[in-house]
Amino acid sequence: MNTTAQPATAIPGDGKPLAARAGRGPRRIARVLPLVGVPHLDRLFDYEVPAEMDDDAQAGVRVRIRFNGRLVDGFIIERRTSSDHSGKLRPLERVISPIRLLPEHMWRLVNQLAERAAGTRADVLRAAIPPRHASAEKAGLFAAGKAWEDLYSPLEPVAELRAQARSDAEAALSKYHFGPRFLAALLDEDATPRMSLLTAPGDDDARLAAVLAAATAWAGKTALVIAPNQRLVDRVSEALAAWTSSEQVLQMTAAESSHVRYRRFLSIVLGQARIVVGTRNAVFAPLKDLGLVIVLGEGDDMLVDPRAPYLHAREVAKTRSQSESAALAIIGHHRTAEVQQWVAAGALASIRPTPETLRAQLPWIRGLGDTERQLEAESHAPGSRLPALAFATIRETLDADRTVLVQVPRRGYAPALACARCRTPARCRNCNGPLELPQAKEQSAPTCRWCGHLHPTFTCTNCGNHALRMSVVGHDRTAEELGRAFPGVPVTTSGGEQVKTFVPPGRRIVVATPGAEPILRAPDAPPEQPNGHYGAAIILDPWAPLTRADLRAEENALRQWMGAAALVSPREDGGRVIVAGDYRLGVIQQLIRWNPDASAAAELASRAEAQFPPVVVVAVVDGIPASLAELEEAWELPESAELLGPVELPAGVRLPAGLSSGHADEARRLIIRVPHADALSLGSALKSAVAVRSSQRHSAPLRVVMDPVRIG
Repeated sequence: MNTTAQPATAIPGDGKPLAARAGRGPRRIARVLPLVGVPHLDRLFDYEVPAEMDDDAQAGVRVRIRFNGRLVDGFIIERRTSSDHSGKLRPLERVISPIRLLPEHMWRLVNQLAERAAGTRADVLRAAIPPRHASAEKAGLFAAGKAWEDLYSPLEPVAELRAQARSDAEAALSKYHFGPRFLAALLDEDATPRMSLLTAPGDDDARLAAVLAAATAWAGKTALVIAPNQRLVDRVSEALAAWTSSEQVLQMTAAESSHVRYRRFLSIVLGQARIVVGTRNAVFAPLKDLGLVIVLGEGDDMLVDPRAPYLHAREVAKTRSQSESAALAIIGHHRTAEVQQWVAAGALASIRPTPETLRAQLPWIRGLGDTERQLEAESHAPGSRLPALAFATIRETLDADRTVLVQVPRRGYAPALACARCRTPARCRNCNGPLELPQAKEQSAPTCRWCGHLHPTFTCTNCGNHALRMSVVGHDRTAEELGRAFPGVPVTTSGGEQVKTFVPPGRRIVVATPGAEPILRAPDAPPEQPNGHYGAAIILDPWAPLTRADLRAEENALRQWMGAAALVSPREDGGRVIVAGDYRLGVIQQLIRWNPDASAAAELASRAEAQFPPVVVVAVVDGIPASLAELEEAWELPESAELLGPVELPAGVRLPAGLSSGHADEARRLIIRVPHADALSLGSALKSAVAVRSSQRHSAPLRVVMDPVRIG
């Protein structure tokens, strides 16, 4: 380790402002955070600032330093006139860029998140600030640095644009209890309203987010919209075209090149941008005068960063809203137990459609059967796996020249296979993963979903039989069945790697996996035109999401079903939703009654009874027995901590880094549970223990995740 660069005695940013005190004394000192990602080196080190770098080497800029014998990047956090180290300091190697990429409010956020998530600040900064691209800095700001208002047509008066955006936002929120009050607090008052908005069936979440962002931007503040995928980001950006120009909206996603992404980041940090729409890491966009943060699809797992410290964009958005005094809007047809807890605690207001709006826009929804015998009969309608009621609904909708949506929970052709005789699930001989039939071809061999190993021949480990059957049917196979059942009707599929954003309305069947349902829109329709609605929706195989070994199985199933039902016409226009499951099931009743806040409250109550998140804070530690023992020796947990396990790593969970699939049987999971009052103490204890273990150079596989999406 570099002995001339000494750690600071206190870490600025932990409740202290990030300072930029230029060193004009006899020694010019910069306190630097090295971007090394090593837990025990997650601290500040003092470096001398050469005279020629004095003007550029200010707080928040990226520099190159010599650290532990090699050159690494780092950020200057503070300038000082003295150092706590009495020996000779190494000088900065160079200032990579004089632009202050790390504003003070962002540094505070990084500290809060790293402490809460038991991670390193270097890992948080990796997600927050894109790598430098020199040509992007040379290119400069967009449109020669014009102000945001000037990026719109100069022929349109700003006052009229502001009034139009506000008027449209008022109209959009007028159908919701307290919706106009939220908008008034956002635009007129010195307040920071925060809400969970449960949108009505038929309303477009993307368009609602767009009009709120536009109204905020034209009022002089900045707006940030976070979505779980590129498809939804594009829809929000397209909807914004009704109130802004394309140059006034910045997308921040993984789809952009490094040059484009860095140039857009510079536009944000230098104050040119006012509206940013992006995926999970865009939640860190350092907008100035942040007025509103919007999160769409907050229950989607794509909002969780798969890299350490595994931050959820929803949690980052809430932390930013509080630390920067910004408004927060979580928008969607469904609400998770986490958001319901915030509502119950008074941190968010619950805004939902008025009864009149709900009655006018809700489709007719029903499940199947009054008795088990009727359910069994309907579930095996002759000629297809469609229940008789669903078959009749599709035929009537097609006869009316309308589009039918069929939601299937699994992608592919036959994503799960079993022995045809004893129904034992078919597993891979190589890694014990599940076998699937990836495509409808005679020569297609069963393939392992985990390792891709082909199995031209199969022998059941239970009965020795060689024949297979489909235990789960995917969307491709479903489309094939529907094509045979309704000859001459176009069948469109959307799912897997081929997700369609739009399909034209008309007489057709659309088979889609959850979250991949296309929007009905004519190819030549202008962006401001409302989207079309399906005539009917059929939800097949509802047992599949409900039988997952997952704490969130029912919650996710209801979210997926509501997403499909929300695309269907109101019942007065003939819109129907058929769920191919027993109507007496509680989760299907929640869909029929369309009361998402009550279902979220019930889910939260059941979690409280079982002492599961979000009622308590949970840390999951994955590793092997040796690494778990090493961590246990180093930690000092709060007295309230309760240990569960260790047990075998749940099936389907990604192995910790450094553990090969050949040693997967060694993986173990330990769960640590504490009350919310001790959340920060637990995060701090685990972060310290990981740092101690790192300093002792232990290398056995280990992963620490605070409040993971999936526990087991």
